[in-house]
Order: sequence, then C-alpha cells, then structure tokens
Amino acid sequence: MPTLSDKENYLRMMRGEVPERVPQYNYFKVGADEPATMIIEPAIINPHRVNAGGHDCWGVNWVPTAETAGGLIPEPNNFILRDVTKWREVIKAPDTSGIDWERAADADLKRMGINRGLTACAFAPHFGYFQTFVSFMGFENAMMAMAEEPDSVHELLGYVADFYQTVIEGYIDVMKPDVLTHMDDTAAWAAPFISPAMYREFLLPHHKRYSDLGRERGLPQTMHNCGKSECFADIFTELGITLWEPAQTSNDLAKVKAEKNIFLAGGWDARGRLLEPDVTEEEIRQSARDSIDKLAPGGGYAWFGGFLGAAGDAESARRNAILMDEVTRYGAEFYKH
Repeated sequence: MPTLSDKENYLRMMRGEVPERVPQYNYFKVGADEPATMIIEPAIINPHRVNAGGHDCWGVNWVPTAETAGGLIPEPNNFILRDVTKWREVIKAPDTSGIDWERAADADLKRMGINRGLTACAFAPHFGYFQTFVSFMGFENAMMAMAEEPDSVHELLGYVADFYQTVIEGYIDVMKPDVLTHMDDTAAWAAPFISPAMYREFLLPHHKRYSDLGRERGLPQTMHNCGKSECFADIFTELGITLWEPAQTSNDLAKVKAEKNIFLAGGWDARGRLLEPDVTEEEIRQSARDSIDKLAPGGGYAWFGGFLGAAGDAESARRNAILMDEVTRYGAEFYKH
C-alpha cells in the first residue's frame, strides 16, 4: 500500500528525491479524482479559459475546436493587431488598481475545486509571452514583426510582461502555491519556431522576472513547452526550471534528463502504431512500460500523456483507460524493484 499521497509523492520527485511510485502529472481535475498537481490560472488574465472560449484580457477571441475536445485557439483570421508599430493604439492592459488580490486568488482556487491537502497547487498566470504575441498577430505576422521591427516587439512584450508581473506579484504570496508554472510554446513537433538566440533576446528577460520570484521563495518551477524544444534546455536550466513538460518524443529526452539536470513529464506520444485501428491492448500497455523504463530510473520523471480525440470520442476514451491503467499499475511497482 502507498504511504504517500499523490501530492507528496509528486513533490518528493520535484525535490530531487526518488518517489515512492511514478508520479502522474496533471493540468486539471477530472471527475472526482484528486490529481497530484493542478494548474490554477488567474481569471483576470484568462477569462477565455474560465468561460471555455470568448475574449481574453487583451481582446483576442478564443474559440473551442471540436477535434481536440474543446481545446482553444485564437479565432482564425481575426487578429487584433496588424501593424506592430501601432500596438499602443490596440493593446490595452486591464486596470488592476481596485483588485482585492486575496479575494481573487481565493475565488480561483474555489472555482477549480482544488483540495490543497491532496493536490499540489501549480500557479500558471498566463500561457506565455511568445504565445500572447502570436495571439495578437498570428504566426506569420508575428515572425515578420520580430525580424523587421524588433524594437516595437520589445516594447510590446515589455508592456505585456509588466501587466502579467503585476498580477503575479498580487497573487503569489496570498495564493502560496506549491509550484510555479511557466508556459510558452515556442516549438512544433519537428522544429522550434524561433532560435535560442531569439528566445534569449525577446522572451528570457520576462520569464526570468517570474522565475526570480520563485527562486526567492524556494519554489520548484515547471516549464510547459511543446514540440522539439530541447534546443532551449540550457535556457530552462538558467531559469531554474525543475521540470519540463510535455517533453515530447521528438526530442532526445534521455540526453536532456542526463545532461541538463531537468526533470521530465511526458516521454510518450500517441503516434505511429498506437494510432492504428487494430492496435492491441498489449501494445498500448507496452508503450507505457517502455516510456517508464526509459525515463523513470533514478526519479526525476512524471507520466504525462494520453490519446487526444474529439469530444465524446469513445475509442480515445477506451484507449486512455487501458493506457492509464497500465501507467498506474506499472508505475506503482517501478521503484520497488
């Protein structure tokens, strides 16, 4: 029988100790389960997340996609910023002068239904500086702006970061999270969107402002960055990132874990044979065992992965039930050997 709660088991791993069992990394509460860790986002920045769509704090309209079970994207071809040099005419941060931060944090915790005794609270204030900028202009226009008008991009990102930092500083000591979470998807499956040099120039200073608050408080920190983002691993290390997720398999994850002193959540993707109509239950179970065997030895690893399908897709749900049954069963015994 386990002696640690899922929360304490996860935090043991985050402290660099070998956990009792392979932790399972989570974003949100599902059903009646109390996850090991759960992300809490301030509603003032993320009203579109609270309402499953609609306008965010900047005026970007987010729409759910049925193919990803309601995942949100900026409304296609409806960008709010066309000319980055005119950003001051368009981008207006909300007024925070009258906010009761303690009440706001308490409301967000209650809305998410987190049980602090059983679940580690991961404070995730926003979805990233790069992603915020892209949501304003779209990928192509944002990329061109970074190349052609870097001064304006710097000014805009600084303005956005100042607002985010105001909210972060209002929340952090009243919420008292267990973990700080950074987000910024700067890569796709096969390649990054930007170079490490561009990351350092445009994004690192703003992430550092957040990470410094975590370091001052002794908090472990995670980084959400999808795709082939191993080229940013040195930057994550500089920021004091403890764990990188979702750590997709297009990266050399074993090398990153061994050489960059970064823990991983992920290491499994539904690709290839796993997506075939006739994939067997045993093949699904073996894929979980293979990922755990590769990345969990010595600790520093949490499971994070699953089949993604449209809302109500019964086949994805069936496969996920098999997958997570094996992750739980195999992960429970892994460190006993």
